[in-house]
Amino acid sequence: MARKHLLTSIGTNTVDRRLTADPSESRAEYARRGASRSMMQSLDEMAENSMRVFEGETIVSLDPELLEPSPFADRIDSDDDEFAALVSAIERAGQSSPVLVRPHPDSAGRFIIVYGHRRARAARQLGINVRAVVKPIEDIAHVIAQGQENTARSDLTFIEKALFARKLIGSGIDKESVKSALTIDDTLLSRMLAVAEHVPEDVLNYLGSARGVGRDRWEELKKLLLTPGKAELACSLVQSEGIVKLPVADRFSALLSELKTKNRKRKPVNSKPEEKAWAIAENSVKVATKDTGNGFTLALKAKDAARFGAYISQNLEHLYEEFQRTEQN
Repeated sequence: MARKHLLTSIGTNTVDRRLTADPSESRAEYARRGASRSMMQSLDEMAENSMRVFEGETIVSLDPELLEPSPFADRIDSDDDEFAALVSAIERAGQSSPVLVRPHPDSAGRFIIVYGHRRARAARQLGINVRAVVKPIEDIAHVIAQGQENTARSDLTFIEKALFARKLIGSGIDKESVKSALTIDDTLLSRMLAVAEHVPEDVLNYLGSARGVGRDRWEELKKLLLTPGKAELACSLVQSEGIVKLPVADRFSALLSELKTKNRKRKPVNSKPEEKAWAIAENSVKVATKDTGNGFTLALKAKDAARFGAYISQNLEHLYEEFQRTEQN
């Protein structure tokens, strides 16, 4: 039976949180009672309940040193304040929601985290075992479970999802599985991959997860970076003192502003046009020219200036061909 996402099976019912005198009584029996159901349960607790009630999984206690991170990293950086709050909550009330791990294919007794990296990290910091569900799943099921868990929690930013999608595609995961993992369609996947492809790694490293920056602003940055020379400029700007000293949350806006300012075409400095005048045919024809750099004018004065000018006009194509042959030589 295919594994459902932890939260998809949960409707309006919640589980009675009161302790029972019979420790062997299952969580499913709690749910069937229907008495004193709390509407204040956290998503973590609901995830645990759904796992126990609907799938019958067994939660075990593992040494966090036996756990290795997912090979499909989906986070660029972490929020220190949020992590500190998580550590405090686990220290105070215990780990309410288990992590999901799978047996390591090459190291007996070790496991790979599918999701719950921060909970495992918190347990390691506190020096306690981590509560986990062990499930032997393949790579595709792994990434779908990992992606759907983080999508349900709204944890990942646009660029983290874009880079996650790029990494999955690069690892040989098919696009249908990637779309299922991130709950996106073809159009959004294409846009994500385009952004991940055209924003240089140096820029991504300095911008971090860019919380609060959505698809439209990332696409605006991508379009700017497609201009010749702009990608190199962006790599230089993110290492400049003006941006490096900013908090990570402010760097994206600063970089975008700098690139947009420098993208405006400067008006050319008006230089004095070069003018020349001379006479030909024993002073019967006077010639005056003006060269402005991006324009050239020719003036003729003579008794037959009109007819001579018309002759030049009629032969311009031939003259231009002669000019091109001269340039090539």
